[in-house]
Amino acid sequence: MNAADTAWIMTATALVLFMTLPGLALFYGGLVRSRNVLSVFMHTYGVACLMSVLWFFAGYSIAFGPDTSGLWGGLGKIGLSGVTADSLSGTLPEILFFAFQMTFAVITPALIVGAYVERIGFGFVMLFSGLWMLLCYAPVVHWVWGGGFLADGGIFGEVGVRDFAGGIVVHETAGLAALILAVFLGPRLNHNTPPHNPGFVMIGAAMLWVGWFGFNGASQLAMGTLEDVDAVAQIFANTNMAAAAGAVAALILTQVLYRKVDLTMVLNGALAGLVSITAGPLDPTLFGALWIGAVGGVIVVFAVPFLDKLKIDDVVGAIPVHLMAGFWGTLVVPFYTEGTSFMTQITGFAAIGAFVFITSFIVFGILKAVVGIRVSEEAEIQGLDTTEMGMEAYPEFSKG
Repeated sequence: MNAADTAWIMTATALVLFMTLPGLALFYGGLVRSRNVLSVFMHTYGVACLMSVLWFFAGYSIAFGPDTSGLWGGLGKIGLSGVTADSLSGTLPEILFFAFQMTFAVITPALIVGAYVERIGFGFVMLFSGLWMLLCYAPVVHWVWGGGFLADGGIFGEVGVRDFAGGIVVHETAGLAALILAVFLGPRLNHNTPPHNPGFVMIGAAMLWVGWFGFNGASQLAMGTLEDVDAVAQIFANTNMAAAAGAVAALILTQVLYRKVDLTMVLNGALAGLVSITAGPLDPTLFGALWIGAVGGVIVVFAVPFLDKLKIDDVVGAIPVHLMAGFWGTLVVPFYTEGTSFMTQITGFAAIGAFVFITSFIVFGILKAVVGIRVSEEAEIQGLDTTEMGMEAYPEFSKG
C-alpha cells in the first residue's frame, strides 16, 4: 500500500464529510425561516448518521460488490464487499475506500433535503432517505463506478459513461429526486419569504467549496506518483476556476437583470460551477473550466425564477444546481476527454434519470400511503422546530 495515496484519501474523506456536516446543514439552514432551522439541521445530521449505518449493512456491497448481470453488486453481504483494492483503487486499503465512498452516500440523499424542507415530517425524511439510498443511489453507483452495465466494458464497449466524481451519480440522482418530491409536495404556505440567516448560507457555501477539493480531487484515488500529484493539482485548479466563474457569472447577470447583486444567487452560482466541472474535472484546461463553470452559474440565474413560475417550491435551489448543472457538466465531458461521446453521455444520463424517476416515485408513493408525508397546516405555520424538535433556535425572540 502507498502511504501518500492513503494519507490523501483519509484527508479527503474528512473533507467530503465536512461538506455535509456542517457545510450543507448551514447552507440549507440559513435559507429557511427561523422557525425551521433546527429541523433542517436535524434532517442533515440524521441523514448523515443513518446513511453511514446503512452503507455498512448493505449499500457498499450493492455498489461495489461482485457484479450481478451489470445491475448490482453483492446482495446480502454485510460490511466490506470483498472486492480487492487493486481492482478499485490501486494501492488503497478497502476499508478506506469504503469510508471515502460512504461520504458520497451520505451527501447525496442529504442534497435532496433542501427541496422539501419546512413542510415534511422528520420520519418521512429518514425513511425516504434510507430506502432511496439503498434502492436508487447504490445501484447507480454500481452501474457507473462498480463495474455495472454503464461502466467500461458494459453496453457501450470499452469506454462507458464518464463521470469522474459524481456529476451523474451524485448530482443527477439527487437533483431529479428533489424535483419529484418538490412537484408532488407542492409549495410551502406563504413561501415567498427571504432566508432567515444569509450569514449561515455564506459560511455553508464556503465550506462546500473547500470540501469540493476532496470531492473532486480524491476521485483520482491516488497521490503516490508525480503523475497523480500533477492530476490532483489540475483538478484542484479546475475545480476552483469553475466555482469562481460560476459565481462571477451569477453576480454579473443578477446585477444586469435586477440592478443589484443577489447573494444567494451568487452562492448557488458558485455551487453550480462546482457541479458543472464534477463529471470531468481532470481534462479541461483552465479556460475550459472557466467557461464550463460560468455556464453553470448562468443556468442557475435563469432556472430559479423559471421554477418559481411553474410553482415548484425548491427552497434552496437544489434542482437548478444539481440536476440542471449536472446535466450540463455531463454533456460537456466529451469536449475535453478523449474516447468519450456525446451520445454515450446523454444515453447514460437518460437511463439513470428514468431509473431514478421510477424508483423515487415508487418509494414516495409507498411512504405516502403508509406514514404520510406533509405535516399539518398548523405545524407548518408554527414551525417544525417546536412541533417536531421540541425547541427553538432563537427562543429569546419567541412570541409565546
